[in-house]
Amino acid sequence: MRWMLQCRVLRLPLLTIVFAVVTVQPSLPQLNSNASNVTLTATLVESLTVSAIPSAVSFNLTNGTTADGSSAVAITTTWVLSPTRTSVKLYGNFSSSTAALTDGGGNNIPSADVLGQVATGSPTSFTAFTQTGPFGAASASLLLFNQNITALNLIGNRTDNLNLRIDLTSLSLPAGVYTGTLHIQAQAL
Repeated sequence: MRWMLQCRVLRLPLLTIVFAVVTVQPSLPQLNSNASNVTLTATLVESLTVSAIPSAVSFNLTNGTTADGSSAVAITTTWVLSPTRTSVKLYGNFSSSTAALTDGGGNNIPSADVLGQVATGSPTSFTAFTQTGPFGAASASLLLFNQNITALNLIGNRTDNLNLRIDLTSLSLPAGVYTGTLHIQAQAL
């Protein structure tokens, strides 16, 4: 019993000391560091891209008639523009107005005899590539569409089908394979 009494006596001061150490801590004021600043700069550049499928169209020509292309060309124009832009224009053009297509032997099909039509764009009926645009040779271009740009469509895309025709009603050519390249290019203003 004495031993129990000693344990009780020791236990009481020991508990008091532990309680005092746990509950009594010096009150220190909060310490904050300085503020270090980091400037963030994020740039989203403008973009304007064009893709055309298929990349080749063929024609079966006969003198004195017109020939439609083997398929329409699906042209997808995609843009991310700044708020200062007001329009996107798509053009088709050739490098030469006198030789849009050539057989390589001096026989040529001029751009005036190549016609384009875009039902959802500017030339809704077949129109010759005789305009002067920002790309290609003078009198060898055709505006395919003019899309107004507002705050609502600064980011956008559209797909248009370009139908092509070669008109040989006023042109006689010798038999041969005539090749040329139609360039499709967009411009944001």
